[in-house]
Amino acid sequence: MAHVLAFLTRRRGGSRWHWSDIATWVWLFGGLFIIFGPAVWLALSSFKTPAALAEFPPALLPYVSQTVQVEGYDKPLPIFTVTLPDGKKAELAEVRRIGIMAQMVDPKNPGTIIKVNIKDRTPVQKVSFETSNYTQPFLHFDFLRYLWNSVFVTTMATIITLAINSMAAFALSKYQFTGKNLILLLIVATLMVPLGVIMVPLYSVVSKLGLLDNLWGVILPTVATPTGVFLLRQYMLTIPDELIDAARMDKASEWQIYWRIVMPLSAPALAVLAIFSVVWRWNDFLWPLIVLSRSSLYTLQVGLNVYSGQLNVQWHYILAMTVVTMIPVVLVFVFLQRFITRGIAATGLK
Repeated sequence: MAHVLAFLTRRRGGSRWHWSDIATWVWLFGGLFIIFGPAVWLALSSFKTPAALAEFPPALLPYVSQTVQVEGYDKPLPIFTVTLPDGKKAELAEVRRIGIMAQMVDPKNPGTIIKVNIKDRTPVQKVSFETSNYTQPFLHFDFLRYLWNSVFVTTMATIITLAINSMAAFALSKYQFTGKNLILLLIVATLMVPLGVIMVPLYSVVSKLGLLDNLWGVILPTVATPTGVFLLRQYMLTIPDELIDAARMDKASEWQIYWRIVMPLSAPALAVLAIFSVVWRWNDFLWPLIVLSRSSLYTLQVGLNVYSGQLNVQWHYILAMTVVTMIPVVLVFVFLQRFITRGIAATGLK
């Protein structure tokens, strides 16, 4: 820890600050704020009440107005710090508000109504985390079902993606046949085709196969990815051909070569593709929205849409469940991030 602290606090000018030191710190803290600022704001806003989310200007922390039970009133009344005409400040409870004027009372002497301009008062607030934003969706909106559907779609799609793309990459990297380069060119060229162009014919194919309103209709059309084929093919080119020839001389079948030699040696590239696949499938919204119509089959991203009505948007639930959907992806990056740089750096060395 001492070495880390010494590294972070060392200066180019020795004991004095150099202009490059200041520029470096501004650059680093600016980048840190840009990257993590929205995520921190999202996480804190997910604990706010609907009233706190509607406040302007918005606050970073989840504040709630304090209330007090006043004699003669059924419900607790919100408390405000009011600047009186004589300049003194007092804490009054709001009975009702009409335009820019509010009718307020002293909690200790509720018999007298005091009219106050809203610009002369500030709410008495405290930091409070609204944990019901997280619990209510699981209790009343079948969010566990959406979570399971997303886990199933992401897991199965990732497994099939790794299998299909690795087989295609193995053939394109280690076999010699006519038209190999043309096939690779066509696969890479599909990267330039947007989803909107193929959505209608893809929907027709899924409909003919009877996979509409089925989770497999979400999984199967997305398992063959040109990015995965290209990534794995470039990595498999680095595997020595002599190793495969030696396996063939030992009477190993092509399947054994693929499964026992090529796949273990391609583990870093497979890990990178697995991370990409998890992110793609977990965050996919448009295709599941088109294929699925029953709410019991919704994935997380589509399920979040139930909180957005025509006249009312439940932002407190949307923000909370958005944080929940981010957790698996963050965990994947935390535990597998070392494979990203290793796999991409080794790709295309040959």
